[in-house]
Amino acid sequence: MLLHEVADRAADWLDAVGDRPVAPASTPAELRVTDTLGDDPVPVGEVVAELVREATPGLTAINSPRFFGFVMGGAHPSGIAADWLATAWDQNAGLASPTPAFEEVAGRWLAELLGLPATASFALVTGCQMAHVTALAAARHRVLADAGHDVERDGVVGAPPIRVLAGEERHVTVDRALRLLGLGTGAVEPVAADSRGAMRADLLAGALASGDGRPTIVIAQVGNVNGGATDPMQEVCAAARAAGAWVHVDGAFGLWAAASPSRRHLVRGVELADSWTTDAHKWLNVPYDCGIAFVRDREAHRAAISVTAAYLVQDTGGPREPMDWTPEFSRRARGIAVYATLRALGRQGVAELVDRLCACAERFARRLGDVGFEVLAQEHNQVLVACGDDEATDATLAAVQADGTCYPTGTTWRGRRCIRISVCNWQTTPEDVDRSIAAMAAAQA
Repeated sequence: MLLHEVADRAADWLDAVGDRPVAPASTPAELRVTDTLGDDPVPVGEVVAELVREATPGLTAINSPRFFGFVMGGAHPSGIAADWLATAWDQNAGLASPTPAFEEVAGRWLAELLGLPATASFALVTGCQMAHVTALAAARHRVLADAGHDVERDGVVGAPPIRVLAGEERHVTVDRALRLLGLGTGAVEPVAADSRGAMRADLLAGALASGDGRPTIVIAQVGNVNGGATDPMQEVCAAARAAGAWVHVDGAFGLWAAASPSRRHLVRGVELADSWTTDAHKWLNVPYDCGIAFVRDREAHRAAISVTAAYLVQDTGGPREPMDWTPEFSRRARGIAVYATLRALGRQGVAELVDRLCACAERFARRLGDVGFEVLAQEHNQVLVACGDDEATDATLAAVQADGTCYPTGTTWRGRRCIRISVCNWQTTPEDVDRSIAAMAAAQA
């Protein structure tokens, strides 16, 4: 059967991914992909063989234990298997009735692991950007409803302007979510960050105190995209609550620290916020794509997102209907892979994963400093290093990537070019770190 052959080809890739060069063998310009659509059907087996032949040279081994770019995880076997089953079962998880309630259970488990309120609503979406859209739609609903405006009925035109206070080093997806929601980036009042990249709570408190009574949303960050820094959540939430503002938390990867007894102090106070977002396809290593939104105010979440139609079979007294909480109508049953991965790892497995990857990042920082790199930042699973001037840093990064032993990526932080190492793969070990450090030391410009 075709799918058995596909499984064998996929297994071949996974069996070898730890040994193959992480960088692709060919650039996009060098690939020879069939780009003419023929008139006649092609047997599916031939199409699959063609895909493997033409795609493989251009694949970056993102699921390698030594891929350290862009805070990307590498899919855990339990998630891969469950994802394949969900695809073969052809499940559309828009409504509760066609698909078993794995998503509802997974959402409850996630809230427990991350130390969030058990009563919080949740949504599984494509990624943290759409999770921001979902959670901030709930925030928009609540702050405007409190100001006497029905934004779902009347839109944002004519609504009281919303003030958004966010750290100056926030992730770009926050700004895009605000654009998609009609609030615009002009609504943002940046709050300066400290030397680590965390929002300064004293400046936030001052900005809130000088407000003009407008509806206000504060957007905090748990895990700076470059250095990993976490905003001081207890102080942020206290200042926001005193001002009557909604607090939204971008926890794309950093929120997972709450799942580790030895690391959760790093995000102390995050549970006091009003909404939270994170990615399961980062630290949990669920296959792409899977973002998660949580909202304390269930009524605001449902009011902002829910939809009804005569042809939809929705039982108001029955199980949770995903369509009431998630902006997508038709959607893949990503909750099955989340459920399976959590079931396979358990609480201890998730905690061990978080602890090991943080320890690997700390090992990177310590040992790269010993071999001549300048360590600029290290928190959670993130490391930033540089090699003298920008030209040397970029040359070193290019040489490291071309070597193929490991694959970090570049960034600019505080006006300097840096090599950014994100340790996020469930397979990564201290031995992978040491092998990567040796390659990076050899590549120094």
